[in-house]
Amino acid sequence: MRFATIVRTDEYSKSISKYVIQKCSEFGWDYDTNNPELIISIGGDGTLLRGIHTYLSILDQISFVGIHTGTLGFFTDYTQEEIDLFLDDIFHKVPCYEEMPLLEMKTSRNFDSIYALNEIRIESVSKTLSLDVYIDGEFFEHCTGSGICISTQAGSTAINRALQGAVIDDGLRVLQLCEIMPIAHKNHHSLHNPYIMRSDRQIMVRGKSLSLARACFDHLDKSLEEVEELYIKTSEKKVRFARYRNYSYLKRLKNLY
Repeated sequence: MRFATIVRTDEYSKSISKYVIQKCSEFGWDYDTNNPELIISIGGDGTLLRGIHTYLSILDQISFVGIHTGTLGFFTDYTQEEIDLFLDDIFHKVPCYEEMPLLEMKTSRNFDSIYALNEIRIESVSKTLSLDVYIDGEFFEHCTGSGICISTQAGSTAINRALQGAVIDDGLRVLQLCEIMPIAHKNHHSLHNPYIMRSDRQIMVRGKSLSLARACFDHLDKSLEEVEELYIKTSEKKVRFARYRNYSYLKRLKNLY
């Protein structure tokens, strides 16, 4: 087995990584950061997201498994107290694989596509955005405020949840649209409520004020200068998680609060 690690920057996580690399090497596995089969994430959800974006070009060839040493470990299956159990499982068990699709965003300026596991946000912290939202080519609503957030089922527990969006049960393949700090007055009203839609919907966002916004995707962001139109859909790219033991979605949820 060829493996690599993605590690949180604190010294404790680094020491766990050193121990895991040592034990995997002793078992006969090859540490290979260029062409791995399994990525071991040691940290929190942010660490795992960093790993996904690091290996974005070869997602179809790899799988991920996580050890939680950070502040939030929704995607991780093992805690820092379970390192030896983790090692025994990956050495001796055949995993089940769970695939989660990414979001993909393209713009009218032909930027490279942007991908995200959790969400893509179109937002501005200093300027009010005025955006027209179309779904499958049909006008849906006009949003005025700090922006919009499009999240996946996986991302429903992340920033979407902070925006009072719905937490989506495991296994449902949907997209969710939430407005960010919407402005309403007697001459303008939008839905305000989260809108949950089928995952095969395609979303178009149009507006001159897009050039004032940034596209925030997972832990990354990008300027939308000179962009007046963008398109968001479910990508064909998927993240594959190697599950070596059952860890219920409800238990993951309860770890959040």
